[in-house]
Amino acid sequence: MHRTDTGATLVEDAPAAGTPAADSWRAFGERLRHWRRRAGFTQAQLATEIGYDHTAVSRLEHGTRRATSRVADHLDRLLAAGGDLSAACRRAEQGERSGPPVPAELTRPPLPGAAADQPPLPLPLLVGRPPTRLPDYGMLCPLHGAVGCEVPAPADLAALHLAFCAADPLTAPPLDTDTAHALAGLLAAHLRAGEARSHPDTAVAVERTLRAVLARLPGTPAGRRRPLVRLAAEYAHAAGVLRMQQGRNATAMACFDRALSWSELADDPATQVAALSDMSTLARLDGDPASALGYAREIGRAAPGRHWAAAMSQVGQARAHALAGDVRQTLRHIGRARLHLDHIGARDESDAPWLSIASMQLRVESGAAAALRDAAAAVDNPRLALRAVSAARTALHLLGPHQLPSARLLFTVRIADCHVCAHDPGTALSLLGPALEHTAPGLPALVGHELRGLRDRLAAHPGRRPELTDTARRLTELAP
Repeated sequence: MHRTDTGATLVEDAPAAGTPAADSWRAFGERLRHWRRRAGFTQAQLATEIGYDHTAVSRLEHGTRRATSRVADHLDRLLAAGGDLSAACRRAEQGERSGPPVPAELTRPPLPGAAADQPPLPLPLLVGRPPTRLPDYGMLCPLHGAVGCEVPAPADLAALHLAFCAADPLTAPPLDTDTAHALAGLLAAHLRAGEARSHPDTAVAVERTLRAVLARLPGTPAGRRRPLVRLAAEYAHAAGVLRMQQGRNATAMACFDRALSWSELADDPATQVAALSDMSTLARLDGDPASALGYAREIGRAAPGRHWAAAMSQVGQARAHALAGDVRQTLRHIGRARLHLDHIGARDESDAPWLSIASMQLRVESGAAAALRDAAAAVDNPRLALRAVSAARTALHLLGPHQLPSARLLFTVRIADCHVCAHDPGTALSLLGPALEHTAPGLPALVGHELRGLRDRLAAHPGRRPELTDTARRLTELAP
């Protein structure tokens, strides 16, 4: 990341070639080249004077990158341009502002209502320790993507967030680097807090900040909207995840739908795939295998040629077919998902650098276990259930002993459920005892869904053994 002593970013992508805004930045570059040569600097020498590499100066002069007004003013003084470079920068920025207006659908939040008139919650007060760098917890920087960057110090996050939310959206300057990093870093911290269920207002805080992001879009030059649209996609998806954890599925679906639209506009395949995957999950929770299958198929179309996305698409299709009781198609798609794992490489990591072979294998084996369990339950096939046990144990092993406690509980419950489907309730009870001993009500919605499925199978198990009835009653207390 290139920075000046003023804290401003030197270069960002310029608007697409052939647009009036692109012509304005090319004109700025020509003036910069003129004044650099007149002052007797090479590109490398000028870059050294302002603390950057020569490629940054080259891109500015070719009009493929834009300069901030602070950097233009600094160059103007350094090259004794008499205000010419500063004026050229202002003309380029004005050219961007004269671009097409923001479509109405870009500024519509997922949820209308009273929250629009309420001030943003103080996000830093709701989260634990924010990350020091991006990417983190699946969050990419909206400016630097997979390259990675530093997050401002925790003491600065509150001020940056408050200034962003409090500014007049129609007159505020374009999104600066530090604020973009702060908003992305805070969102990563909120997702961690949501996983830990450490604050009930986390989803509300995320949604209110999303409104502030959307309010900025109309006043942002057309060529500089992409980082805001990408932030909107990530915030909307995070809001959906947090609402889904609360069991508010209709609200979550609205958030995922908007996240999908914004991520398509921002060319953000990672968020597209995540939103479609979660939409498929919600359809399954509603007992709608046809819709779940449709969303899962769209995952592959959203990120063609990406093996990590194809693996997630195949797992989603396997789970949809299992819900419908189609064993042949379930096994077919599980096999294809596992094959895609062998081909994940550098291109996949550039889309989602938080991915690794182990994390993708965890996702595939977890989904395979659930699909095999559902298919085994649908056709009463104990052999399928034992295959599900193997896949679930692999996923639990990959998770690690101290990662994501709610996910560990979910996998443990799934393994127990697989044993019930294999007609082995005794092993299921021996696994559940320690897992449920210190578990309190109010679990994430997906864990509750697993518990209710297990409870219903225990209650329906022949023999009506007292220990089965007692465990089913305990599961009802945890997930009514």
